[in-house]
Amino acid sequence: MIFFDAAGTLIQVREPVGKVYARVAEGRGIEVESDLMEDAFRRAWRQMPLPQHDSETGDDGRSWWRGLVRLAFTIGTQQELPSAEMDALFGELYEHYADPLAWTVYDDVRPSLNRLSADYRLFILSNFDGRLRTVLAGHGLDSCFEGMVISSEVGASKPSERIFRAALALAQERPDACLHVGDELEADIAAAKQVGMAAFHVSRPESGLDQILA
Repeated sequence: MIFFDAAGTLIQVREPVGKVYARVAEGRGIEVESDLMEDAFRRAWRQMPLPQHDSETGDDGRSWWRGLVRLAFTIGTQQELPSAEMDALFGELYEHYADPLAWTVYDDVRPSLNRLSADYRLFILSNFDGRLRTVLAGHGLDSCFEGMVISSEVGASKPSERIFRAALALAQERPDACLHVGDELEADIAAAKQVGMAAFHVSRPESGLDQILA
């Protein structure tokens, strides 16, 4: 049984985030440099608390992402944008990253999944939202996995033990029979080991999915 993180492990954004944010902002008359927005996004990401998803509301993590985008633009433009303007920016960016074309698949993913699927049950275990299903389907990757455990749907994010327990419940398997694969040392590797799973750290180019096969 192998669980895979998604962003940073299987897929990555096609363009730098700062470039996309700056282009969308420019389309709405807001001038900001892409490098500045890249830095602002990274700073906002570090400052934002882990999303406390409420799967009962059907929000699917949207409010958390809106908060992140607002904070990134506040840092990048050094001003608080009006709510109507912020709503328009966020809506366009949210839909952009729902498009499979906004993402690319790492080169080692398809051949590795094809070979691993012959001997192992494969699942997704990701801090993402429902857009991930559309993105993976758009790249033809959804059929590689028996099931998907997504934080916005579970109501908890890695490194919370709760999301790992939800994954084990879905797979109906013991932790010591499972491997979790991801690129984040705390959220993926340490957290998986905490619940008794084995873990593999993806850190390309040194250790990609092909190393799991080896």
